Amino acid sequence: MGPIRMHCSTRSRLQARVFTTLIMSLLSLTASNLQAQTRLGIELGNEPEPFILETVDGELVDLADVIGKRPVLIEFWATWCPKCELLHPKMVAAHDTFGDRVEFYGVAVAMGQKPSTIRKHLKKHPLPFPMLWDADGHAVRQFMVPVTSYVVILDANGRVAYTGVDSTQDISGALSRIVGDSQSKPESS
Repeated sequence: MGPIRMHCSTRSRLQARVFTTLIMSLLSLTASNLQAQTRLGIELGNEPEPFILETVDGELVDLADVIGKRPVLIEFWATWCPKCELLHPKMVAAHDTFGDRVEFYGVAVAMGQKPSTIRKHLKKHPLPFPMLWDADGHAVRQFMVPVTSYVVILDANGRVAYTGVDSTQDISGALSRIVGDSQSKPESS
């Protein structure tokens, strides 16, 4: 038996079917990746357990003292994170506007940095709120932190009201919605 011969129109239809199948498969994979991305990090509405961490200066901070009493913003951060550096002015501006109504904390991840490196960095690039040291990764695991520059805002009842990543986050806009402040101008992203 010789090779299978197809008419030109049959071959074209077969190629079109293979091409369509490949495109549909790629679209399906892209859709599932996008769906998976929306599930990164702790879910909105969750009530995470408060935790105790040390600041990079060695002082203990028990978040049970503030969670559930007023809104709390937590930024998961690193000295080597370029997106954290780009987010820095937005965090300072948000603290300037909302610092009297919202508790702010940075949580330095224990990967590729140590407290002495963080202290040195913060001397050059100060933040107006405490930087906590997550030495064993407890907070990272509890909040299911996908990447640095991840921000979580808990409402006054201790529920996750906002999560976001990257330097394009509208932190002031999110805080305005959470604290019900229609007077503050949201910062541009």
